[in-house]
Amino acid sequence: MNILVIGQATLHWGRLEFGNIGNFYIIEPFFQELHRVFPDAAISTTFQLSEGFCKRERLRVIPMGYYYAWGEDNLKNALHELSCAYIYSRTGHLPRSTPYLETVLQHDLIIDLSGDMWGDNADFLGEDRFLVGLIKDRVPQLLGKPTVMLAGSPGPFHKQATIPFAQEVFEHFDLVTNREPISTELLSSMGFDTSRVRDCACPSFLFKPAPAEELERLNVGIRTERSDRPNVGFIICGWNFLQGPFDRWPREDDEYSPYVHAIDFLTHTLHVNVYLMSHANGFPLPPAEFKLIHGRDFPIVKQLHTIVQSKGMADNVFLLDGVYDPHVTKAIIAQFDMLISGRIHGAIAGLSQNVPTVIIDYGHGPKAHKLRGFARLMQVEEYVADPADETDLVHKISSCWSKRELIKKHLENHIPLLQDSARENFNILRELYGKHEHPG
Repeated sequence: MNILVIGQATLHWGRLEFGNIGNFYIIEPFFQELHRVFPDAAISTTFQLSEGFCKRERLRVIPMGYYYAWGEDNLKNALHELSCAYIYSRTGHLPRSTPYLETVLQHDLIIDLSGDMWGDNADFLGEDRFLVGLIKDRVPQLLGKPTVMLAGSPGPFHKQATIPFAQEVFEHFDLVTNREPISTELLSSMGFDTSRVRDCACPSFLFKPAPAEELERLNVGIRTERSDRPNVGFIICGWNFLQGPFDRWPREDDEYSPYVHAIDFLTHTLHVNVYLMSHANGFPLPPAEFKLIHGRDFPIVKQLHTIVQSKGMADNVFLLDGVYDPHVTKAIIAQFDMLISGRIHGAIAGLSQNVPTVIIDYGHGPKAHKLRGFARLMQVEEYVADPADETDLVHKISSCWSKRELIKKHLENHIPLLQDSARENFNILRELYGKHEHPG
């Protein structure tokens, strides 16, 4: 069996593995689960992954340009492939071929993994990106290949010109699994056919932290300073500010006011230690000798640390300034007594390890409905904080802290169910492929 994984997660080399840590939380268990349910499958992907990752997870990388190539005639080429596929669907004859068409024909199952980029947000990645992605999904459908979309958060959809085609493509998926329920509600409200949609959990709930001995070997820990106080992790990123874009830099000190206020409350009222940390990494371009470096979130948490130091909170606020891989990052998060996270997969890293967590919503557009969707899935919606309201953030922190033992007990019972739900993405897929393999 040959499986092809495509989707809006098709990005330049390194971005899935070595950038936003949340991406890695998803893709590692995603491919591991595929191999669990299809142990003999050969898996190819347009995701540009490292040689080491591909060797460990038994993958073959095909050229990114088969899906999307920056600076080329992506839409023109995709439309050509679409017309060829339409002719094939009616005649059984392919008038012309392209590398993508040939690749699709060589595979038995096509999987789209686009996360929250199956919608208007895809166009932040490149011109006509969503429309091109829709065509890349429609082509295998027309070629008669089982085509599914797994573990997504589709939407939003505001561009009226693409909605009818998006509805057509969506209708012809053999299976769609959404990783939170709000996406399904959004799709239904906009007239998408959701009859083949199943709500499951995100594969990131299955991601494993580094073992404790690895933290000891790296001398990474948080319980060495002011050990008389509980420890609270604090993650923010560019999406949590009221002014966009998310990567705007530098930022003024007063933009950090909600977080300074929250840290003041944490240190002076709740009497805890606060550990500021980044949930994104980077790497030099071009990498003459590859190494992980700090990503775009680190200057943000570093500036926040400088601000709170200037306000006399230095004794109880610490900056985790190492560069930590995803497994180590999740292991560090497990040590906190509570977590505050503006990265949703940072929050999942906490909640999946029974750490009571406050989720900071996006402060500017495009707003991500997935945050509240994940919160609803984990039954912690009451702990989603609005960064535009300093009172709300402090209120949510206070409530979470006062109920932390109850929250931990809830998570201990609920997270195993979500991990089972994450596996269902792949169990359902195995059932679906069996139907195609043995029709009737």
